[in-house]
Amino acid sequence: MKSKLNLDPKVIDSARSCAARIAESMQTFIDRHTTVSTERTILRLLGVDGVDDVDTPLPNVVVDAIKDGGGLPKGVAYWMGNTMIQTGLEPQAIAEKMASGELDIMKLPMASSEEAEAKILPIVEAALEKIKAQTAKRENYLATIGEGKKPYLYVIVATGNIYEDVIQAQAAARQGADIIAVIRTTAQSLLDYVPYGPTTEGFGGTYATQENFRLMRKALDEVGEEVGRYIRLCNYSSGLCMPEIAAMGAIERLDVMLNDALYGILFRDINMQRTLVDQYFSRVIIGYCGIIFNSGEDNYLTTDDAYEAAHTVLASQFINEQFAVLANIKEEQMGLGHAFEMDPDIENGFLYELSQAIMAREIFPKAPLKYMPPTKYMTGNIFKGHIQDALFNLIAVWSGQSLQLLGMLTEAIHTPHLHDRMLSIENAKYIFNNARALGEEVEYKQDGIIQKRAQFVLTEAEKLLHEIEKEGLFSTIEKGKFGGVKRPKDGGKGLAGVCVKDGHYFNPFIPLMLGGAK
Repeated sequence: MKSKLNLDPKVIDSARSCAARIAESMQTFIDRHTTVSTERTILRLLGVDGVDDVDTPLPNVVVDAIKDGGGLPKGVAYWMGNTMIQTGLEPQAIAEKMASGELDIMKLPMASSEEAEAKILPIVEAALEKIKAQTAKRENYLATIGEGKKPYLYVIVATGNIYEDVIQAQAAARQGADIIAVIRTTAQSLLDYVPYGPTTEGFGGTYATQENFRLMRKALDEVGEEVGRYIRLCNYSSGLCMPEIAAMGAIERLDVMLNDALYGILFRDINMQRTLVDQYFSRVIIGYCGIIFNSGEDNYLTTDDAYEAAHTVLASQFINEQFAVLANIKEEQMGLGHAFEMDPDIENGFLYELSQAIMAREIFPKAPLKYMPPTKYMTGNIFKGHIQDALFNLIAVWSGQSLQLLGMLTEAIHTPHLHDRMLSIENAKYIFNNARALGEEVEYKQDGIIQKRAQFVLTEAEKLLHEIEKEGLFSTIEKGKFGGVKRPKDGGKGLAGVCVKDGHYFNPFIPLMLGGAK
């Protein structure tokens, strides 16, 4: 399809190739390293769950013991396989005996890596079958009860209490929502463990736990059958437990997960080495089970200027796309992020926002783009805010966005009430219905504001990507090229949880998930 923006395909190809080389150079680093959270993820996929007598999650108990014993470079899969050989126990029983002090797996005789891998393989295959069954259940729902039209109406619940979240989520689905995002409690991304069980207290959101995922999934299936369309569930695969939460999402059939290669580095000060290693395994899992990931480029525009820094959003989208390619994620699962965040006082700002949105759609034609609402310039004036959200909704349907996180007229005042959400859904449905085919009807003036803006942003993004390739991604982040935020390579949270793999390391899930996803 010819570009309505007259974007130069050679510039797009150059930018994409450059991003691919950046991602591949980082993959060399990733392949040499593992982290405590990556190893805990393997345990969770093997079925290890629960807590000890002081509420420490059993995956943490096991991995901490292995790390303290100097065995982390070999990988937890080896130590579990070896312990199964030596004791005849299953992974859950091994973890429980370690927690009670009855078993020290570091002192057992050591089988070969090949023997350990062979021993653990049947449990790995059984785990993958459970995940495949959940994916098949989603596909069956979509084939039988169907889904809403794109842009999907995407709303949040954030009470802190999972049981109250369930009530609000079902109400939103009845009002027309297609995706429910359970906002995670403030600062959970900085916890180096995943809390256990259902939770009823959280600040600004609700804890991401496997039981909370299960409760919300059950509730959305129930209301989806009632309203006659599949309701997607979204949560956060980010922070110090990024791959663990991806595994929980796969097990409990989440449909969308916030998952960005750079977000935790820039906005949560998590060490960049830790984040880049963890994002790979998290994305392999996401790709395998059909989850759509949402990247976080929209966040750049809360710390940088949306007009001046628009090219950094596009450059990051290219990089996130290529990290996803390396994890074997289909383009149809790449919810690359962007946002309607320009200062509303900019003359012709609507045209610039439209240009940016159409450019993203043309460059990533199959991706389920995640379009974020105005937040930075919401003032508490609910009447103006509702108009800002209406303009955002108009651009979304015009430019063919996919996942539309609805703006709230009470943004910057409080967590949305049920009636705030109802008004936002009503606003979007009205505009989507009345302007459904607008984008198909409109062409753009040759060398007009919209075309020239998109061409400029693309050219600047390509230049930035070539600078990043020359400089290296680590150094680029240190210099604050994304979101105006600088982070040191050896600083931030979680670096102590990174280690170099030894020559006998294996993670049995990655090759099987990559092979199974093709």
